[in-house]
Amino acid sequence: TVLPPPEPALARRLAEAIASADGRRAAVAAVVVSAPRFLDGWAELGDLGRDTIDRYAAYRVGYHRGLDALRANGWRGNGYVRWAEPTNRGFLRCLRGLGEMAAAIGEDDEAERCHTFLLQLDPGGVPTD
Repeated sequence: TVLPPPEPALARRLAEAIASADGRRAAVAAVVVSAPRFLDGWAELGDLGRDTIDRYAAYRVGYHRGLDALRANGWRGNGYVRWAEPTNRGFLRCLRGLGEMAAAIGEDDEAERCHTFLLQLDPGGVPTD
């Protein structure tokens, strides 16, 4: 499954928010508020979280929004969602981040489930950056 690309203007706004010297998190949050289905925005918000729980929450929302997007684009609960497709990366980053934050708070079963799901979606692996 390949998710559709975001509107170019939205992608530009996110890039500008990420590049902001001051208030980067707030700038990214403003982009997400304007487009709550924008998975790259949720992934960035998770990366910029103030603490583990803040990050966990952003990744969790992005993960669930991503499942909705996948289903809307023909995914029926199985099949590949490859990292090689740039438009899939927001979702995969949220899933990876959710697993990492679950492990950080001792939610080991969720961390393992996320890890297994990533391998099922892309057996070639999702980079850890």
